[in-house]
Amino acid sequence: MHQPTRLHVGRMPHFAVASGLFAALALAVPGLKAQETTSAEALKVEAHTSKWDYPKELKVPEGSRTHLVQKGDTLWDLAGKYLGNPYAWPQIWELNQWVKDPHWIYPGDPLVIDLARAVATAGSVPEAVTNLQPDQQRRIDSSVVRRPELGFSFQDFIQLPFFAPQGAEAYYKSQGAFTITSNKREDRQYLGEGEVVYLNGGVDQGVKVNDRFLILKTVARKQMHPTVAKKALGDVIQQVGVVRVITTQSKGSVAIIERSLDAVEIGDHLVKFIEPANIPTQLRTDTAEPVKIAPNAGVVVYTRDAKLHAGGGDMVLIDRGANDGLKVGEVLLVSRLRNYPVGSDTDKHPSTESTTYYLGQALVVRTDAQTATCRVLRSTEEIRSGDTVTP
Repeated sequence: MHQPTRLHVGRMPHFAVASGLFAALALAVPGLKAQETTSAEALKVEAHTSKWDYPKELKVPEGSRTHLVQKGDTLWDLAGKYLGNPYAWPQIWELNQWVKDPHWIYPGDPLVIDLARAVATAGSVPEAVTNLQPDQQRRIDSSVVRRPELGFSFQDFIQLPFFAPQGAEAYYKSQGAFTITSNKREDRQYLGEGEVVYLNGGVDQGVKVNDRFLILKTVARKQMHPTVAKKALGDVIQQVGVVRVITTQSKGSVAIIERSLDAVEIGDHLVKFIEPANIPTQLRTDTAEPVKIAPNAGVVVYTRDAKLHAGGGDMVLIDRGANDGLKVGEVLLVSRLRNYPVGSDTDKHPSTESTTYYLGQALVVRTDAQTATCRVLRSTEEIRSGDTVTP
């Protein structure tokens, strides 16, 4: 089954001012002119699986060409290839308005691309690189053409854990969750992208073709606070992927797993999918030691997959949330308390002092009332339960 491909930067048009160099390089790509289509004959589009009501035939305007989406394509990459500027992806989307969501394009979808728009971007080439020859390109500062680093993207979203303080079952009930009850191949326990699954929600429950649902899995139960005695935190639920409904019946539906980075299993739950936002990385510079601990500081209480340690790119759960003023997009400093002796070697009970030292930075990507999920952006050493996080 064909897989959709996702545009991970669809919500960042404000970065376009940094992209002139892409235009300079792409305009020199051999063969770009030869790909131009000037024929006014109607192009017939082969039937294929797609969420969108794609045109069954279309006429290509003069000076334009068509591109049939291949697996792995994104509007970002296609804009870089044909227009010389990946940030120009909205120009492709504008000409293909039957694509309702630029994050999702499907193999076989036809896209009209106006090649004249590549020339229009030439004026934005930085003066320092205007006269570069092809053999000079390798000496270009790579930082000029680097994509913005994302602190949180779709891949992170579909691996995100969070606490359900009321318990997993109560949470699923409150969300009106459906369940994956079976799969097309009964011999398979662990499922991945492209596989067909069956759900216990259908037309009678308001399910429609092309509805998307987020796949949830219970990964830990009755978690206790690592440093506060007898403080229960709840069950841990993890997001593991997205399914799209392809057929509906009265009480059940057939769906396809569109994206997953963790194994999907029978019994996993489904809740309504809401498109997440990407969050660009904004690192803090106030990392001097000792780290200043704010009054509303918290601690790491859980690491994804219950690992003992976490590092850059890992997810951690903390014991502060929206009630403590935390907001999605906020960057927290992670630190650790260090006690050290200051007395004489002959002291029977030597004196000690304590200080804090810097471990890394964590981005808040989800807030609940009393807890939050963070993605570790940077770490100088391993992060573990009990470490301090401070705004």
